[in-house]
Amino acid sequence: MVGAEPAIRLVRSSLFTTRCVIRGGLVKSSWILAATLLVAPTVAVAQQAPILGTWKFDLRQGDKKPGPRTVIVRADSSASYGTETVRWRIVGDSLALALGGEWVNYRLKVKGKRLTLSGGDLTEPVTFELVGPPTPRPDTVAVPPDPSTEPI
Repeated sequence: MVGAEPAIRLVRSSLFTTRCVIRGGLVKSSWILAATLLVAPTVAVAQQAPILGTWKFDLRQGDKKPGPRTVIVRADSSASYGTETVRWRIVGDSLALALGGEWVNYRLKVKGKRLTLSGGDLTEPVTFELVGPPTPRPDTVAVPPDPSTEPI
């Protein structure tokens, strides 16, 4: 139809409000914006690495098994256990840790609040349970260099 009004038309009614006029009704886009802002944090959390947090060694696998008992994995690509801090990254289904100036890859499996590592320098799988969010890295502790791009 020539000269017919479009089905949807945007109308600015103030600096912060734009209305979306739909033939037969009016929807304020500020409601759409509010809904988007409420959903955005959920999407951002879902996009974070599933390994971020403080992880405790699962004692059900035996308290004599060697290795760290608590591991803290942070968004700044650092992970700490005991007095050590290393750099990490996820590559496919593997967790790579910068150890001794090179990347060591471990098979990574995260299911719910359980994280299992195998391969690399491990003789058998090691499982951790998520106990909380990561603690901040102290300012006095640097994120170790990336062996791929930075000489040690």
